[in-house]
Amino acid sequence: MQEEVEHRAVTLAISTTKLTARTLRAAIRKLLEAWKKGRDKAKFPVIPHGKQSAKELVGQNAGVSNIEITGSNIKSFERVARKYGVDFAVKKDRSVSPPKYLVFFKARDADALTAAFAEFTAKTVNQTKKPSVLAQLRKFKELIQNSEIDKDKVRNKGEREL
Repeated sequence: MQEEVEHRAVTLAISTTKLTARTLRAAIRKLLEAWKKGRDKAKFPVIPHGKQSAKELVGQNAGVSNIEITGSNIKSFERVARKYGVDFAVKKDRSVSPPKYLVFFKARDADALTAAFAEFTAKTVNQTKKPSVLAQLRKFKELIQNSEIDKDKVRNKGEREL
């Protein structure tokens, strides 16, 4: 009996006339959902990674530190932090008139967060230096409206004059 438990096999039965990648993907997704439901959570605890709640982050007993961010562009910071594999939690402090964000992270992720924060600040500085595309489009639209283009040339561009 012990040998049967050790050598489990998974059987996946799909009833279809034509096996496509979509049906195979759906079948594997259902199989994974069944495994997640049947898994004993006490034996195999799931450790969350990336963005998570502050309660989950503190519950991992790894020591928590925080950094204050005043910018409103928190989504771009989340992308950079995910790229560096930092486990973090974001809390919004609404007591201040422009809301500030507190980013909590594990103490062991301090070096990775420092690198992620440096890339984030460099990216935001570069965004402020670049001119707005919409402003450039408005400027060119006004130039076109104010310029005196020969309307006949534009209208009769395909026709050939003899």
